[in-house]
Amino acid sequence: MIGLREAMAVIVGVVIGAGIFKSPSIVASLSGSPGTMLVLWVLGGLVSLVGALCYAELATAYPHAGGDYHFLRRAFGRSLAFLFGWARFAVITTGSIALLGFVFGDYMQQAVPLSFLPAGWGATAYACAVIVVLSALNLRGIRSGAGAQSLLTLAEIGGLLLIAAAAAFLADPAPPVQSASATAQAPSIGLAMVFVLLTYGGWNEAAYISAEIRGGPGRMVKALVLSIIVITSLYLLVSWAYWAVLGMEGMAASDAVAADVMLRAFGPAGEKLISLLVAVSALTSINATMIVGARTGYAMGCDWRTLGRLGCWDGDRGTPHVAMALQCAAALVLVGVGAALGSGFKAMVEFTAPVFWLFFLLTGLSLFVLRRREPRTARPYRVPLYPLVPLLFCATCAYMLWSSLSYVSSQTLGGLNAAWIGVAVLAFGLVLLLVLHRRSENHTPPLS
Repeated sequence: MIGLREAMAVIVGVVIGAGIFKSPSIVASLSGSPGTMLVLWVLGGLVSLVGALCYAELATAYPHAGGDYHFLRRAFGRSLAFLFGWARFAVITTGSIALLGFVFGDYMQQAVPLSFLPAGWGATAYACAVIVVLSALNLRGIRSGAGAQSLLTLAEIGGLLLIAAAAAFLADPAPPVQSASATAQAPSIGLAMVFVLLTYGGWNEAAYISAEIRGGPGRMVKALVLSIIVITSLYLLVSWAYWAVLGMEGMAASDAVAADVMLRAFGPAGEKLISLLVAVSALTSINATMIVGARTGYAMGCDWRTLGRLGCWDGDRGTPHVAMALQCAAALVLVGVGAALGSGFKAMVEFTAPVFWLFFLLTGLSLFVLRRREPRTARPYRVPLYPLVPLLFCATCAYMLWSSLSYVSSQTLGGLNAAWIGVAVLAFGLVLLLVLHRRSENHTPPLS
């Protein structure tokens, strides 16, 4: 069992990743004014809070290590839940671990280069090493993983506060910068919100540890709400710091806003420092993603006889050890693929965003389905202003689904329209589903 502090560390660690070092420059270029930019970050926090309230009801009424998988299974059946689990395993979770591994490797290679390795191998070596080490740490047990998460999250928050302090006390504000990249884009609030919400993404992962939080349903709700407040405050503070030092035009023109701020405050040493900070952020997100990601595989193993090995749970350590080990192996394979394809692999994972938002929308709809189908189920926490709040959450998910589809429809990967990549992932999952149905048609475990 884990406490409130560890639960918040997981949530904050999943959400605050490398995005806060990249997205603000894009949001600045699309906002039009400092006030609008800061309001958008507040709005992103409010949207996340609305979603967190919906998840709080689901997680407290149906606490389970399977998280979204379990909610979808109860509402729509295990076939659709399997497709979610497959998409999560094939791309969403393992792909995120692999990509964050590369982020960690790239920045560590800048800070502490592995010069004895051939060119281009240093970042890959760092990526593989961090995935193996963190997987081994989490295989030791939930307390080891959660304890490490608390320390990493504190280091990450400290780094973000350092950026704000540098802006407030050390860095000299830059004169306004006009550049083609900064002025060519007209303000676009809708597209800016896409990047804001992507930077907030991950708070829903708390559902995967809902059954392991000490203190009951009240702690689950408290962990979600407090985490969103902490994240929103940090995002506002850091965005203000970027603006205070670089200005709107400088932010929009910058490829590495945090590095530019630290360079202004500390000189060349600041660039080394920010490299380590981004590496710590990636490390924090990898560890948190591992903790929650393996629990989807565990839930699938409990549902399907053919996948029964995935459902093994180490009671002494409180971890799904088989699913965790398989997740590690799959992420290492994706690192190899990513090293071979370069940016193409990163694009492939990003282009599956429509799959993610599709299942996010379905999870929101499951709240309505389960309230109607299981009215007698005890709900220690009920989302306020029902059905307005869940409808607002579902509308946001639908908008993000539409926005991501609009984006990928204009992208290509290897000559193939990128929108078809997500379709291919789900199509292969359908084939696997047919195989599983044939092998386990007489085995349908009861819901718990």
